[in-house]
Amino acid sequence: MLASKARPQIQKVLDPVSQWAARSSVSPDVVTIIGTVGVAGAALGFFTRGVFFLGTVVITLFVFSDLIDGVIARARGISSKWGAFLDSTSDRVGDSAIFGSLVIWYAGDGDSIPLVVAALICLVAGSITSYVKARAEGLGFSCNVGFAERGERLLILLVAAGLYGLGVPYLLPAALWFLVGATTLTVVQRVVHVYRQWYRAGDPPASTAAPTVPPGSVVPPGTPIPPGSPLPPGSAFVAGDPAAAASSRAL
Repeated sequence: MLASKARPQIQKVLDPVSQWAARSSVSPDVVTIIGTVGVAGAALGFFTRGVFFLGTVVITLFVFSDLIDGVIARARGISSKWGAFLDSTSDRVGDSAIFGSLVIWYAGDGDSIPLVVAALICLVAGSITSYVKARAEGLGFSCNVGFAERGERLLILLVAAGLYGLGVPYLLPAALWFLVGATTLTVVQRVVHVYRQWYRAGDPPASTAAPTVPPGSVVPPGTPIPPGSPLPPGSAFVAGDPAAAASSRAL
């Protein structure tokens, strides 16, 4: 929500980059991959050892590639579905590395099982949040809602981790527990939003009718056949089901 509103202002800042990108031969896919490797490497290299301030700085630098790759693609007119797919997949890898690194830290030197649980919930709920949106849009629904989208989650976590690394106590644990609630709320909001669209559209429920039996087919045991419905010519039940065999002989 916040990230979506701030994106136009961020794009203005990146305008000089877009002008340079239009004249360059840099591939946006390469920028995406470099950014993902950088985010994952910095998270695993710094956060797992409790080096939060430096780790936050390095991760933040690579996170900007998530914006730059899109700028390059648009500036050169080479935006594609593949690029969008790669970008979304890379986002999931980067987010998983960040929260996974916190799980490792708190399971080890951080020595806090409750915060292991909090970081793990953030990791799983964040993935579900993204999946719900992707699945909904794949089915033709809109899903641009949510209290804490990816941008907000990253901003809150990185600011908290950076300040925690500078010695501000309790900030990172508080941010993790806040994100547990915020991300879970976002999942619920998106599911409810899609349900309301489906309900208003009057989409009929899936048919519960018994499957049709093509002529000449073999019917396996347990296949529901409505009473009084004859099998098509040449069809037969599979041996091993006494009730089915009796019905077959009766027919």
